[in-house]
Amino acid sequence: MGKKEIIKLLNEISIIYEMRDENFFKIRAYANAARALEMSDIDINKSTPAAELKKIKGIGTHIAEQIKALAETGSLKLYEDLKNSTPPGLFEMMKIPKLGPKKIKYLYDNLEITSIGELEYACIENKLLNLPNFGQKTQENILKGIELLNRFKDRFLFANVIEEAQKLHTKIANSPFVIRSSLGGSIRRKNEIVKDIDIVASTKNPQEVMNLFTSVEEAEEVIAKGDTKSSIRLKSQVNADIRTVSDSQYPYALHHFTGSKEHNTAMRSMAKKFNIKMNEYGLFNDDKLIECKSEEEIFRVFAMDYIPPELRENIGEIEAAKNKKIPKLVDVKDIKGLFHFHTNRSDGNMTLQQACNESKKMGFKYCGVADHSKTASYAGGIRDEDIGSYLDEIDLLNSKQKDFKIFKGIESDILSDGNLDYPDEILKKFDFVIIAIHSNFNMSQKRMTERIVRAMSSKHSTILAHPTGRLLLARDPYDVDIIEIIDAALEYKVDLEINASPFRLDLDWRACKYAKEKGVKIFINPDAHSIEGLYEYRFGVNTAQKGWLEKEDVINTLPLKEIANYLKNKKDLKS
Repeated sequence: MGKKEIIKLLNEISIIYEMRDENFFKIRAYANAARALEMSDIDINKSTPAAELKKIKGIGTHIAEQIKALAETGSLKLYEDLKNSTPPGLFEMMKIPKLGPKKIKYLYDNLEITSIGELEYACIENKLLNLPNFGQKTQENILKGIELLNRFKDRFLFANVIEEAQKLHTKIANSPFVIRSSLGGSIRRKNEIVKDIDIVASTKNPQEVMNLFTSVEEAEEVIAKGDTKSSIRLKSQVNADIRTVSDSQYPYALHHFTGSKEHNTAMRSMAKKFNIKMNEYGLFNDDKLIECKSEEEIFRVFAMDYIPPELRENIGEIEAAKNKKIPKLVDVKDIKGLFHFHTNRSDGNMTLQQACNESKKMGFKYCGVADHSKTASYAGGIRDEDIGSYLDEIDLLNSKQKDFKIFKGIESDILSDGNLDYPDEILKKFDFVIIAIHSNFNMSQKRMTERIVRAMSSKHSTILAHPTGRLLLARDPYDVDIIEIIDAALEYKVDLEINASPFRLDLDWRACKYAKEKGVKIFINPDAHSIEGLYEYRFGVNTAQKGWLEKEDVINTLPLKEIANYLKNKKDLKS
């Protein structure tokens, strides 16, 4: 079991203990151990000695041994016993926003509620109104949370599925019976939200491939098993499908089962103009197969550029391919440094030194720290009187760096009236200022748009963070005219952020295409609060690719000297 999975499991033990009203110190021990492990630089594998784990502050001898066992065996009897003795519906209820373990325990103990369905019925019957620490508002929030869960049922964040999908695909690809294989569907297109895992494979022995697929250890249930298609439900509750074809059919099948549906429909319509029938089995001219050995050759039949999977959404890619104008998409390797991350100066759980060390380890030449501002008091935002020591810390670390620079930034809250929450004399001290909304989401579209545009008009505004405020599968975007925001970004020379947190991926890729057409520049930022979070910039690159962005559209692809000049010139120009 890997580090990420172990951290999740330790947190779950803490939650179960809290639901059971266990000893406070026992609850805290597992929560602290999870947090300490997340903050640590240690890489965990089967050979990691327990002695190394014990050196991490916050991890005691007993839990270190348990982590060691998890790394070696992938299981822990304590966890299995706790989970088996806890109604699974209680864990499901943890997905409801603002409903914590203590309230779930109270509902279980007093109303015998063991599932979301029972909880929803109890709310409808107003059974929570007179309970201690509940009331009308809490009941309404629970119902809203349940509605959100139902709306997004059986949908998953790309980031929560991709690792499992890749592992499953690797098992198929390594089979001696498989000739070629690939992930398909929305995962191959790098959509921010996916419904299932699709695999396409070519083989001469489909039955052997189906036997392997339906018997993987990750499978909880075999939904269907056939000669050319099988479906399983994984223990993670994600469904996975595999389709097998002959190797001569593979390119056509891969294109078809990559989709999207809209792209495929448009391609078939275009093919008809060439008197060609197109489906998952081939291209046919008067029932004669047009042989293609790859997807590239399929597009070549129509004198088109190859269309990368990320662009197959029928938003202009077919015309662009015909006109040889498919963009050379920005790549992960193009990113030269990361902006917008949080340290323990606000709500991050890493020090600035740790963030710098990890950035250098990742091969970057610079970074831009941007802790929360004073209005974000819930996140430990930096007060006016602490700005000096915050900047001094950055200067001190920069004085010790060689071939690496930390740019001074802050994430300044946009107040309800569109003003920023620091005075000019503070904002001018930073190399860049990220502006963002973290409160009062329920304004009308007109007021919200005006609020953001006013903030962008500030001479100190450099980057607009997470422009629509959405939380995928949890919170809808606030009501804002994103076209007007992009137009204002051009007018006021403010760059836009693709927030790479897998919960946000905001700016949305559909809006990225318009921003590119207008000439508005983009930063791909992790908005990281931990060491692991720094690596999430890769999900932002996915969004940039889907949004047709090229290297020159993304500012943090610039080398150190050029981005330093870029930020200085932008600041001078707006002063």
